Amino acid sequence: MFTPAISLISSARKIIIVQAENPDGDSLGTSLALEEILSDLGKNVVLFCAIDIPKYMHYIQGWDRVTKDWAYDADMAIIVDTTSPLLLVKTLEQPAVVSFLESHPVLVIDHHQEGGDRFSFDHTTLINDKAVATSEIVYELAQAAQWTINEQAAEQMFLAIQSDSLGLTTPNTSADSYYVAAALVALGANPSVIENRRREYMKKPAEILEYKGRLISRIEYYLDNVLAIVHIPWDEIQEYSDRYNPSVLVLDEMRLVEGVDIAVAIKTYPDGKLTGKIRSNIPIAHHVAGFFGGGGHEYSAGFKVYESIDKIMTELVTATEQARSSHDERSAL
Repeated sequence: MFTPAISLISSARKIIIVQAENPDGDSLGTSLALEEILSDLGKNVVLFCAIDIPKYMHYIQGWDRVTKDWAYDADMAIIVDTTSPLLLVKTLEQPAVVSFLESHPVLVIDHHQEGGDRFSFDHTTLINDKAVATSEIVYELAQAAQWTINEQAAEQMFLAIQSDSLGLTTPNTSADSYYVAAALVALGANPSVIENRRREYMKKPAEILEYKGRLISRIEYYLDNVLAIVHIPWDEIQEYSDRYNPSVLVLDEMRLVEGVDIAVAIKTYPDGKLTGKIRSNIPIAHHVAGFFGGGGHEYSAGFKVYESIDKIMTELVTATEQARSSHDERSAL
């Protein structure tokens, strides 16, 4: 499983590590951990993301090393935490970047279930959809290759796993997740230091709490409260996203409403793009996302389309009905 990835990395001298255009704790932590591990191997590593790292992620030390400048002199690229071109739109809009990806080795490391469009350029995949976070796979890769995981890399991987698993509590958290987390603590990750730093950066100004109240008041319910949807327009994305992700403000609370099986936060952008972040209480999130060409996990997924908000709202009802029906049929077997 790990041999092709190890071979590609071993042959490269300079590597560019690429995050999707919705960076989160897992993608950033994984990128920074790979930077540490590969730098210790003597590699020259560049961290790339087409958008700025949001301020609410600045508790992750090293975020400021991520650049929006592509390293055309790199020998290979590693794409982390996505297998979807829909999450690399800005990156793939650059012809020179596409040319690089078509002419250089590309390794994709991800833990999301595959679905929808895939990259058009040749690439090697290292995917384990049972892993709770991409960093869990990177830990296993380092172990297989017998690469050293220094203290800083251990911290970055630990916080990545903590972030994607909501503190090792999501349904896809496994015994392996706990094993890897414990191993990273043994290697020097300090959970209390990481959490204290995160809490300081996650403190909300009073206006964010007021905005959260407005978001909650706009939640719409469908299918007898089974489906909860909130719409976040572009002006609010501009005003609040840099300080706190509006979707994250309310998604989990939407999911905890009595009767709700699936919660969706929809963001709309001026170029016609629309994104959906999905959280569910039954294992159907990836099926609903797949309806729109997206993907993810059974309980956490997402999609990106270019459609009107009215059409997507209607299609979300259809996708949820289909996914719940299939789930009920599987459960009855």
